[in-house]
Amino acid sequence: MKEIVFAAISPHPPIILPTVGSTKERKQVAKTINSLEYLGEKIREISPNKIIISSPHPDWGFDVPLFFLAKNFKGEIKKILVGLGEPRDYFEKGKDFQVGEGRIAVIASGDLSHCLRKDGPYAFHPDGPNFDKEFIDALKKKDLEKIFKLDKLYPQAAECGLRSFCFTLGVLEGSHIDWYPKILSYEAPFGVGYLVAKLL
Repeated sequence: MKEIVFAAISPHPPIILPTVGSTKERKQVAKTINSLEYLGEKIREISPNKIIISSPHPDWGFDVPLFFLAKNFKGEIKKILVGLGEPRDYFEKGKDFQVGEGRIAVIASGDLSHCLRKDGPYAFHPDGPNFDKEFIDALKKKDLEKIFKLDKLYPQAAECGLRSFCFTLGVLEGSHIDWYPKILSYEAPFGVGYLVAKLL
């Protein structure tokens, strides 16, 4: 028997790891860290026996969320690396994905826009804050059609998480889960949008 018991969106900046970011830097992302630690507590309480995590990047794209959400996890972790295809296509892949048996947690790893500050990793572009605002608004409303179009509406946003998010939303839809998005935190002190959201 399969049962999805947990779903969330997690950012993946290495700077939030205690082994990478300085104390000063980590204080600037305290909301993000606190939100991820909260989700880590929740997932331990729920005690799934399998985690499915999607990410646009190998290495830190998986390692950072799993550090907070899967400490001491003993089950088998399934990693899904997404590419640069259409967001809707990844949603459909998620719908068709065979999650397997057991109590399953689904995590979407990804950051929002990288164009939020002049001194960020990319130059500022108005598509950046517009993309982040519209994605969060559409997620709250569960407006999937809007989410699928955001990369076309804001092509200069330089986001990296949209396809990962769409894959996980597809997994939820394909499993006929009535998910309830809750935004736990959003901040961007370094010019990159970090969203933490509980979907289930």
